[in-house]
Amino acid sequence: MHMQLLHNNKVVIFDRTDFGSSNLSLPEGKCRYNDEAIKVDCTAHSILYGVATNTYRPLMVQTDVWCSSGAVNSNGTLIQTGGYHDGERKIRLFSPCNDEEEICDWTELSQNLTVKRWYSTDHILPDGRIIIVGGRSAFSYEFFPQNSNNNGFFNLSFLKETTDPKEENNLYPFLYLLPDGNMYIFANQRSIVLDYVKNKVIKEFPKIPGEKRTYPATGSSVMLPMKLVAGDLSPVVEVMVCGGANGGAFLQAKSGVFMPASRTCGRMRITDPDPVWVMEDMPMGRVMPDMLLLPTGDVIILNGASKGTAGWENAIDPVLYPVLYKPNEPDPSKRFTVLKPTTIPRMYHSAATLLPDGRILVGGSNPHVRYNFTGVKYPTELSLEAFMPPYLSPQHSHFRPSILTVEGPISYGQKFSITFMLGFSKPTKELMVTMIAPSFTTHSFAMNQRLLILDVVDVQQMSGFTQRITVCAPPSRNIVPPSYYMVFVVHKGVPGHSVWVKMQ
Repeated sequence: MHMQLLHNNKVVIFDRTDFGSSNLSLPEGKCRYNDEAIKVDCTAHSILYGVATNTYRPLMVQTDVWCSSGAVNSNGTLIQTGGYHDGERKIRLFSPCNDEEEICDWTELSQNLTVKRWYSTDHILPDGRIIIVGGRSAFSYEFFPQNSNNNGFFNLSFLKETTDPKEENNLYPFLYLLPDGNMYIFANQRSIVLDYVKNKVIKEFPKIPGEKRTYPATGSSVMLPMKLVAGDLSPVVEVMVCGGANGGAFLQAKSGVFMPASRTCGRMRITDPDPVWVMEDMPMGRVMPDMLLLPTGDVIILNGASKGTAGWENAIDPVLYPVLYKPNEPDPSKRFTVLKPTTIPRMYHSAATLLPDGRILVGGSNPHVRYNFTGVKYPTELSLEAFMPPYLSPQHSHFRPSILTVEGPISYGQKFSITFMLGFSKPTKELMVTMIAPSFTTHSFAMNQRLLILDVVDVQQMSGFTQRITVCAPPSRNIVPPSYYMVFVVHKGVPGHSVWVKMQ
């Protein structure tokens, strides 16, 4: 249900705790004694997955994390908030460590959120704090750590205004930090800019045409790559929203009628003086899609269903085909490409995240109230898949750069150099350096996801097969909050394995 890549190349994966025991035992006699389903639970509902080794280790989460949210802070620690029942106001931490030297596990704070947060969205801020927005019947936001001068929450009437009777359709809102330091918030069909310092909505945008877009009429969204120019503190910002469901689809699904999912995507340059949505059609309709930014600056859309909405038993007809979207392709009819399908339906409660080698980790799917492995059309799915975008096909291997060194530390607005190797000695200028934040993915939205295309200052041929590219780091904390990021060198549209850098 939830995934977060950490800067030690491991992925924290976790699911709700109140379904009873899992098939994975906790180590060293650890048990939970506060479970809703059974009196004593000595099984794991979270794992730490090692990407390189394809191995996992059980973790102990103490309270119910069902439909919770998260963000990685400036130290690389996952701040994980909210959930269900005993977890609805909890704050949990997971800090990456070297498993060979120490065993890291979940820590749950005695401090609580001020409001119950179930289906909320988190985002890191320029000062390193986390903002937690919304949730079921929570028309407000708050911070972690809390402001010293305010120990409560801040009302946001926008969240109440975007709630549909009996359906909601405004949960897990889409959040993006803007270069001016304010927060873009999208819910249902509307979006605003919030000045969270002054607790004031400073702009509202036109409604996106067509269907509803946030949970349970679940579409997905990305902030398209920001192309940076040295010294420019105001890059163009464009938001993209795809898929979703018609109003009423949730109620219809409850009575066994599954309405077609939305085929439309909307793009809006929110930094324009008079922004408007520009609409496009995907090759197929999709509800509960996952949208991820690729190191090339393209977008991958995968998972989901073609009819219904999010929720138990609320969708049918899984969409097995990933779709590649090229935002910079001038011809709109050529932007979408349908790729080879999976054989595994990924419906409600599935997730996907970008890995440091450019693959996409895909897992989950549990569209039932309980874990149903047999006797249903869409069984609970326990497998993980690695989806390989076209740039990882063997025929492109000779274009793939291999990073040797990064000259740091990397500071805001300062130049830094990356030395890399290519499989041939011919100098090339067809190079791009991208910086990507690892996302917290759940319920079809990759929280905190952002991609920066860095300004290239110089490219030098160092030896027969080695080159050095010099770029400018992002100019401000508003554009890239302090934390860990994956840096990719992309050569002729083919990225190599990334390296982690810390912006501070």
